[in-house]
Amino acid sequence: MNGLHLIADLYRCGGEAVALSEREALETLCVEECRDAGLTPLGAYFYQFLDDAGEPAGVTGTVVLAESHLAIHTWPETGDVTLDVYVCNYSRDNSERARRVYRRVIDAMQPEDIAEHAVNRGRLPEEIEA
Repeated sequence: MNGLHLIADLYRCGGEAVALSEREALETLCVEECRDAGLTPLGAYFYQFLDDAGEPAGVTGTVVLAESHLAIHTWPETGDVTLDVYVCNYSRDNSERARRVYRRVIDAMQPEDIAEHAVNRGRLPEEIEA
């Protein structure tokens, strides 16, 4: 099995500000971008954190995909986001689909700065010994 794992730390985001602190907005963004990229959402779980005054704070969430997952966590007080998109490429190459959803979520967040990593995981079928 092999796959592509895209990881980003987004700093001082200014785009979809409502998505930084509102569960429903972030979940809708992530699920719709996965679907629009040609990936297959199977379910989603997003959790709304509250501050000491009971007001919406950060959000953490995961979209479970037939192809693997998208995970995201927000810190609206600093405008920071962590994003993790992983797809396996077992039955088809989903790399471009992963790159599309990854880039679209980043573009929506409009970070001032970003740290990114792309990790090719596993081995190609021809590399696996019988």
